[in-house]
Amino acid sequence: MKKLEIACFNIASALVASKSNADRIELCADASSGGITPTFEDIKTLRKETDKEIMIMIRPRGGDFIYSDKEFEQMKSEIIMIKNFRIDGFVFGILNEENEIDFERNRELIELAKPFPCTFHRAFDRTKDAEDSLETVIKLGFKTILTSGLAHHVEEGKQQLKTLVQTAKDRITIMPGGGLRSTNIEEIDSFTQATYFHSSAMIDDSGIANLEEINHLKSLINSEK
Repeated sequence: MKKLEIACFNIASALVASKSNADRIELCADASSGGITPTFEDIKTLRKETDKEIMIMIRPRGGDFIYSDKEFEQMKSEIIMIKNFRIDGFVFGILNEENEIDFERNRELIELAKPFPCTFHRAFDRTKDAEDSLETVIKLGFKTILTSGLAHHVEEGKQQLKTLVQTAKDRITIMPGGGLRSTNIEEIDSFTQATYFHSSAMIDDSGIANLEEINHLKSLINSEK
């Protein structure tokens, strides 16, 4: 059974996803920035409303993924606090000045997050060499990579996504995301042979996931071909 994660940028969207057939919710805030750490209140509210897996974005601001010492300390303190909220994992990614994986800082966050699994988010798509970055993220101990294949959109990056899935084998989950909708998920599924998919499932400008779209996405990746 292939699985679906829904990216939710506000509590209203997350509550829609909680009633859907999705397998997991990635909770963050501020869609305009691409997602930052959600409020503690929203995390607590969502946990009360669903038994689905909840992954929490840890990101102090929008923009690049190169953080100051103060921002890094904020990320650490957020992980420590949020571990108490009955969540199921964390989503983050830190790069260095060369837009390569910052090994030491990511390792520190991975250690803080234990025993919770961590996803390396689309900071991966800012790196220059997908295969090198893949091996680094695996060595760090991340369980999943959210990526569009070093492209702006999954359709543009589908060849790289396919290569990543083949290279990763069973060592880490490659989760295609970035412009993934019911209009293209069958193509991406068939071409990449990924097993986990990521979408915001938004079909208008409301900023809220659409329940029918979520359920349609889930049915498409598990339909008999």
